Amino acid sequence: MATKISRIHLKDFTVFSDLNLPLVDGINIFAGENGAGKSHVLKAMYSVLSASEPARDTLAVSPESQIASKLVGVFRPESLGRLVRRRPGRGRAEVDVQFTGPRQNISFSFATNSRSEVNLSGRLSRAIEGTPVYLPTRELLTIYPGFVSLYERTTLEFEESWRDTCILLGLPLSRGPRQDRVRGLLAPLEESLGGSVAEEGGRFYLRVTGGGKYEMPLVAEGMRKLAMLARLIANGTLFESGFLFWDEPEANLNPRVLRHVARTIAQLARSGVQVFVGTHSLYLMKELEILKRMGDPSFPALQFVTLSKGSDGVRASSGEYLEELDDLAILDESLAQSDRFLDAIAE
Repeated sequence: MATKISRIHLKDFTVFSDLNLPLVDGINIFAGENGAGKSHVLKAMYSVLSASEPARDTLAVSPESQIASKLVGVFRPESLGRLVRRRPGRGRAEVDVQFTGPRQNISFSFATNSRSEVNLSGRLSRAIEGTPVYLPTRELLTIYPGFVSLYERTTLEFEESWRDTCILLGLPLSRGPRQDRVRGLLAPLEESLGGSVAEEGGRFYLRVTGGGKYEMPLVAEGMRKLAMLARLIANGTLFESGFLFWDEPEANLNPRVLRHVARTIAQLARSGVQVFVGTHSLYLMKELEILKRMGDPSFPALQFVTLSKGSDGVRASSGEYLEELDDLAILDESLAQSDRFLDAIAE
């Protein structure tokens, strides 16, 4: 069985004073108001996993430096110590990511004056199977041509996860028996796209069934986000193992397409991918709960997490169903809007 993240503990890290959260091996949905730290949780886990992968170059880099470099590259602070929670005096951030399996955790800390290394106190006993993938709020297919080489040659103020994802988008398609199994995952996405994603000469196109091909800049941005996911499934990056961190998948997508997104998320988790989503979409959350409540015994484990800001930092509430959450701002606002709408049309 592939290794999964089982818990994340963030202490005095960015907006979190003390977040200690168990995770499920299927689908983890994070919701909360702006600034509550949804993206920070996703980026922290992604950075740890990505820094734990074998280095792409031949230079020997210590794990302490590799983790620090990844955190700075993904979060883009002025220095590593800027990720320590802001309060008077010096502080120290602690991060602990636990995985399934004995002695499988990565623990480290760093202070406000840290720049290039973390203090590593817990190490993996064996390598993690599966590739971590971070999908940002915007699509990357239109900037893909030449982006990786430009990023590595010059200083660009883009998150390093963009570079990482572009590298994965450029991998060749799966072949043989594996390709046949991938088709089932691609079906709902390609139905929404109206075709398939093709790469020619370092550029991506949408090949529409019976309608030729379209350059990605000519495709609606919401569809380009789906095309990214379709490409990563088609080349086997997200299939049977791996970790998907998806920030606001609902951006630029209408509810009809979000239904396909919910089904695809469920199918990815069922195939073995551990999924983490940061969202403001009550519609997407409800669609996932509907799928779970339909009673399919093979439906993957599902957990909703709501993050809310308080005077002592960000608090978390979690549950298998939306009704179990202590505080869900998007639900409260949706109900309040319904009341205002009914009052308005009654006048």
